[in-house]
Amino acid sequence: MPAWLEIDGGVPLRGQVAVSAAKNAALPALAAALLTSEPVHLENVPALADVATMAGLLETLGASLARDGAGMRVRVERLRSDLAPYELVSTMRASVLVLGPLVARHGSARVALPGGCAIGPRPIDQHLKGLARLGAEIVIENGYVIARASRLKGARITTDLVTVTGTENLMMAAALAEGTTLIENAAREPEVDDLAALLTAMGARIHGAGTTRLEIEGVPELAGATHRIVPDRIEAGTLIVAGAITGGDVTVTGVVPDHVSAVLAKLEECGVGLEVGPTWVRARGPARPQAADVTTSPYPGFPTDMQAQLMTLLGLADGQSRVTETIFENRFMHVAELGRMGARIETDGAIAIVQGVPGYQGAPVMASDLRASAALVLAGLAARGRTTVARVYHLDRGYERLEAKLAALGARIERRA
Repeated sequence: MPAWLEIDGGVPLRGQVAVSAAKNAALPALAAALLTSEPVHLENVPALADVATMAGLLETLGASLARDGAGMRVRVERLRSDLAPYELVSTMRASVLVLGPLVARHGSARVALPGGCAIGPRPIDQHLKGLARLGAEIVIENGYVIARASRLKGARITTDLVTVTGTENLMMAAALAEGTTLIENAAREPEVDDLAALLTAMGARIHGAGTTRLEIEGVPELAGATHRIVPDRIEAGTLIVAGAITGGDVTVTGVVPDHVSAVLAKLEECGVGLEVGPTWVRARGPARPQAADVTTSPYPGFPTDMQAQLMTLLGLADGQSRVTETIFENRFMHVAELGRMGARIETDGAIAIVQGVPGYQGAPVMASDLRASAALVLAGLAARGRTTVARVYHLDRGYERLEAKLAALGARIERRA
């Protein structure tokens, strides 16, 4: 039987907790190792299920990988295959990040159409349109994307919508293309910036990282590099909310405060007491949160990956809140489970109306995706009585030892199997 978490709620969390490295920065960094025959040494790599999946995928392509404490050394001296098989890609949609590097270095790629969380369609058409602009021939056959190019050529690419993995895939492909590539409407997320920093250390010429316009001058080859993965802003936000929702006093360390500024602004509106230092955030929970309205949007707006966690806090607020999800469809699957714990939330398409209740009651609940599982853990921490959260394999995809971190802050939480 899969593992589950058992939480006896009602304990205000107190103390200090360190943030792990960002899953969403580690995955593209691992994919970037495909662009060179020299070793890429990544420091501060989180021990997560998705990272293990990406490592397994790289090994099937010919990489040798070695863990080095919290770091990982990756070398793809020679590409053995251009096939990213369905068994691996179906469990994690970020596997599509190998597409750009494979075409750029190897001249061909066969990548299964991706799977991942059940939070609505996340098509990769922007990746494919961009690669076609760079000169790749692309066909889709039997559930696989097949892309070929003798050498990619620089081009101007304007994406129809802001896509993080799309920007990353095209940036990696353009790094080895002949000539200059412009990517307009590029994603500005810190994880994109982090990948640009790694590629630059490998010898890529990238200008405009962190803005909506990237300029990449292609180079004939890239070298190895050492790079430290950026802290996980979503884990940081989740831990800050954990302190707030339990009426606790938690200091989250190893964080880049600028990366969570939209989350902090909204928590302040909810009445959470915040102190911000250069690399830490201290959160003190109010007796009861204030209601607030929030709309998700691409960085630097409020992140969709924090929507479920904030909604859980708003579920206990004094008053009515409105949550509007603009990024993904089906991202309210945690609502029904929160309802089992006493939350009063009604959804209508992309809008959720949250009528705050004085408290949650413990209940057996089931995670539907990565961030929903974090939201249910937060609800369990705040609830009266015992909560069991099933399907925690979703949680393990994106949070490193979350229950151990929470237990160190005083939470009564245990993993059972």
